[in-house]
Amino acid sequence: MALSNRQKLTVTALVIYWSFLFVLTHIPIPQIFFGEMSPSDKTLHYFAYLVLSFLLWFAIGAGEKVNWRKATVWWVLFAVVWYGVFDEWLQGYVGRNPDIKDFFADLAGAVTGLIVLSIFSFRPASLVLTGAVIFVLTNFVQAGPAEQLPVISGVFYLFAYAFFSVLWVWYMHYCLPIRAPQLKWLAGAIIVPVMFLSAVNIFCVIAGSGLSIVNVVVSAAGIAAVVIIIISVRKSRYYGNPI
Repeated sequence: MALSNRQKLTVTALVIYWSFLFVLTHIPIPQIFFGEMSPSDKTLHYFAYLVLSFLLWFAIGAGEKVNWRKATVWWVLFAVVWYGVFDEWLQGYVGRNPDIKDFFADLAGAVTGLIVLSIFSFRPASLVLTGAVIFVLTNFVQAGPAEQLPVISGVFYLFAYAFFSVLWVWYMHYCLPIRAPQLKWLAGAIIVPVMFLSAVNIFCVIAGSGLSIVNVVVSAAGIAAVVIIIISVRKSRYYGNPI
């Protein structure tokens, strides 16, 4: 059975992400990446496996919602659970400390991901998941690497909000539908990501993680870049200039 373009992209993302996750959980994490206000290790495990279950489902689920009465979702959960067991067991051989609490955080993340996918279809689920991950990682980066590694921090903010903007524009195009370069498309493409950026940073201030004007500007630049690129492509096609 031939894979759709969306499945091909999802499978590619899954392979890259799963490989990165495996490496990350089997090497010592430098202390520079952690700050006093960074999320707990269990929180990172939770979101790591939430993302893993999301990608694994859409790599094989063809964009369908999770149906708990079908075997496919249980095979996905089985694969994630046993990988979590293997992951914790193997850490004992590479200088990391296996922790049953980490495994339960993994399990909770995987189950949460599948529950979200039983409520939302692919596009809104992508938005919800990406927003949640950005929300958590923003507090993590702001409290840790933001000061020690400003370049890495800046790259994170630029691409995180650019990616969120791409997903939002994609959602507007197929689900509302609002298409570029309409005026209401422009307003929606800018306002929603900016509102999300504002909400995340307000929470950071309330939680004590701090606020970096530079990172806010970089995030806004990522949003603006997506909007400008899409408008440029649309206008080029409209006037008959192939891209």
